[in-house]
Amino acid sequence: MLSLGDLAATDFAAAGSPEGKAWMAALPSLLRDLATQWDLTTDGGLLGRGYNAVVLPVRQDGRPLALKLTWPTGQAGKEADALAAWRARGAVELAACDAPRGALLLERLDASRSLAAIPVAEAAAAAGTLIRTLAIAPSGSFPSLRAQARELAATIPARQRSLQDPLPGPWITLAASLAAGLARDTARLLVHTDLHYDNVLTSHRPAQRWVAIDPDAAVGAPERSVAELLWTRADELPGPHAITGLLDTVVENGQLDRAKAIAWGFVRSIDYWLWGLDNGLTSDPIRCQRIASALAPAAQ
Repeated sequence: MLSLGDLAATDFAAAGSPEGKAWMAALPSLLRDLATQWDLTTDGGLLGRGYNAVVLPVRQDGRPLALKLTWPTGQAGKEADALAAWRARGAVELAACDAPRGALLLERLDASRSLAAIPVAEAAAAAGTLIRTLAIAPSGSFPSLRAQARELAATIPARQRSLQDPLPGPWITLAASLAAGLARDTARLLVHTDLHYDNVLTSHRPAQRWVAIDPDAAVGAPERSVAELLWTRADELPGPHAITGLLDTVVENGQLDRAKAIAWGFVRSIDYWLWGLDNGLTSDPIRCQRIASALAPAAQ
């Protein structure tokens, strides 16, 4: 049975509000209701926990599955739409969804082994291949990456000014210009916009070793997925050549446009750098600075 002791108040989103705490208190009851609704038995304990969700091991007619319970803010429905579009091609299989209650019944993957656990060059190659696998024609309605790029072009200079100009001015100008160019990109493919190494787990499928989880999907160019793959393991990259080399590994294996990958990588690094400073982060802005510095010469 789920124990509320597994949910630390400091790093679980729902713990920060009365509504969230009420949802947390109701989790055991929700689990019982869903077990009846979907004919589930629980295996006990947690498979994993993120900032917004818990994942529990369950079985349905003997089949091992994972029950993801998300604080119901609408994200479960969006995630289900993306997983339904991918039909388990490159992504975790969706077995059932109860969006109003924030519940997803998913294929059970090996939560103990992600791309974060293997050498970074090998992980980047696998992630690149996965980016291409996930890049399909969209079915349904998803946010637009062109709209995201337009917003970044319009807001990055103002965010820099509001923080009293902490980033190099030429980089802000370059990021806004690149974002304006990306806003004109006509690519319309389904993109996983949070494809970092911890969001790719080992599957038990014979023909597909790695599959993506936790999709935050949008429609646009698959090169949008590259930035997170650079900064989430930036501490393992000794210098600019290692950073651009890792980008090239992702690009080659994902059959991506290198100039577009550099543009998205630079813009998103500036975006996340500003966000991190605005939210009091310390290490991530340094990582973003390293990525931006490595990409800037090629992004000009």
